[in-house]
Amino acid sequence: MNAVVSTPCTLTTPNNRRPHRNGTVTVEEDMGMPSPTKKLLHLKAKPFFLTWTVYDVLHVARFHWMPCIFALGLLFFMAVEYTVRMVPSSAPPFDLGFIATGPLHRVLASSPDLNTLLAFLNTVFVGMQAAYILWAWLVEGRPRATISALFMFTCRGILGSSTQLPLPQGFLGSGVDFPVGNVSFFLFFSGHVAGSVIAALDMRRMQRWEMAWLFDVLNVLQAVRLLGTRGHYTIDLAAGVGAGILFDFLAGKYEESKKKLTLLAAVDATTTPPKDALFT
Repeated sequence: MNAVVSTPCTLTTPNNRRPHRNGTVTVEEDMGMPSPTKKLLHLKAKPFFLTWTVYDVLHVARFHWMPCIFALGLLFFMAVEYTVRMVPSSAPPFDLGFIATGPLHRVLASSPDLNTLLAFLNTVFVGMQAAYILWAWLVEGRPRATISALFMFTCRGILGSSTQLPLPQGFLGSGVDFPVGNVSFFLFFSGHVAGSVIAALDMRRMQRWEMAWLFDVLNVLQAVRLLGTRGHYTIDLAAGVGAGILFDFLAGKYEESKKKLTLLAAVDATTTPPKDALFT
């Protein structure tokens, strides 16, 4: 008969858990959490930075170059923020994009026909964005871009109405610019830019690389024109890029959650659940 050897109890993860000698498992172990004793031992361990070696310090920029760049950026902009003079309340906002596009603004201001032509082309590009996003849903049965656009424009309306920025000085409007008719619009953030990003991201998922790059180039030209006409502040355009990426991600998570619910319903039901005609 083989002898039974008693081993001391050790804390392990739920996937590799061993019971106590008395056949019971504590709540902490059952949830994969360290026991109070182990927590105290962990607190007595050396701080993490004391485990660094000279090699770690010397090679941190090689292995973690991106956080290092961000760290330098933090220091740089801390210096800028603490030394730059704030814009007086009576003065117009300071915008580097407006300064960079000063020559274009002067050309458009002196050439109303050119401004109208570029505004019309920009409206055509916005129509291209909307057409592709709706095509992906209604024709190809892929609603992610449509859901993303709905999320984005709703959030834009909330933010734009919460803090309404003043119209930039020197704004060059056009009756054919989007929104057509020289009607009012929210400045923050740019729906023009965000919609283009959403469409381009969907194109990349479908490996339509040429179309995606075309939309990226047109988006850059659109942003330059918007700065030149003073139709958006630079921060509106930058936030538009981030909004497009964010809401595309959230729409993807929404799709994943719905697919999981559909799979669970299929497992639980004796028959195949009805298909969602709109979003599956």
